[in-house]
Amino acid sequence: MVPGHPVIYIDDSDIVKPEGHKFEALGWVRDGSESTAAKNVYQKGYHVTEATVLTSSHHPVSLFSEIHSSAEKNFTSINDITFSAMERASALFEKATFVMDRGYDDNKMFLKLDSMDQDYVIRLTAKRKLLYHNKWVFATELRSRRKGKVKLPLHYKGKSQDAYLSHVKVQITASRKDINLVLVYGITEHLMILATNKKLQSKDDVIKIAKLYFSRWRIEDYFRCKKQMFQFENFRVRKLQAINALNFYIILCMAFLAHLSMKPETNALKAAVIKTAAPIKERISFCYYRLAKGISGILSYAKEGIRLWLKTKRPANRQLCLKLTV
Repeated sequence: MVPGHPVIYIDDSDIVKPEGHKFEALGWVRDGSESTAAKNVYQKGYHVTEATVLTSSHHPVSLFSEIHSSAEKNFTSINDITFSAMERASALFEKATFVMDRGYDDNKMFLKLDSMDQDYVIRLTAKRKLLYHNKWVFATELRSRRKGKVKLPLHYKGKSQDAYLSHVKVQITASRKDINLVLVYGITEHLMILATNKKLQSKDDVIKIAKLYFSRWRIEDYFRCKKQMFQFENFRVRKLQAINALNFYIILCMAFLAHLSMKPETNALKAAVIKTAAPIKERISFCYYRLAKGISGILSYAKEGIRLWLKTKRPANRQLCLKLTV
């Protein structure tokens, strides 16, 4: 299901239980659906750390998913859980490219990835200092020194836009190793700064790094699908072990959707599922919603469950017997 050199996305999400009182180790999390750029909203809930790999059909499949809370008795840090996700991915694939957002701009992340000999593309924050021509400068200072000369047409967050790219070689504070910065102009209000240890030898290499980061939006779609199609937040079990067990079953379901998405359009099962979903658009880039809706529609006709396909073995004599001893 996965290409030779896989792309792995690591990101955090949240499970919000604002009215919960009896859930185990219930902590406080930033509510991503309610927070804005100007205001953060915090609710009772749990953190979710997820690592997904992109399949050949450009759909994410989970490699690591853990629901956790800082209120747990043996909790150490979110970094330790993130490192566990990295180690899981590294154990499955000899070499991969890790793509992460600004929340992972941490010296510990760079050192961990270097120690595992993995490639990465990480978006930097405005506070990051870099060594450029033997001088420490803020990453944002490089914005005025360079201009985007490489044009990249993009379809980002539902809009068609033109990004302009530039790149520069610097050193980062973590390991003092040479890395490349890819500067992205024109997409957001502020400049995007992407750090990568991949070699950039041509314009195509620069474009590839930018595309890798923008494809990170796939994991956002993955989280949204888990919450909307599988009611990820709508659970009643109260123990963290049980909550993670439910999460595991959702992961299996979404892995099946990924497997189905890789089949050709002429496949009978896939064609029947899509027909039942009655889609409005003919072509889409993220098909998990369509496939899940189609499968749900097909299974809605199975009023008897699995009893029509699987006959259960029952004892011949089911009469209640009482044995008396004197």
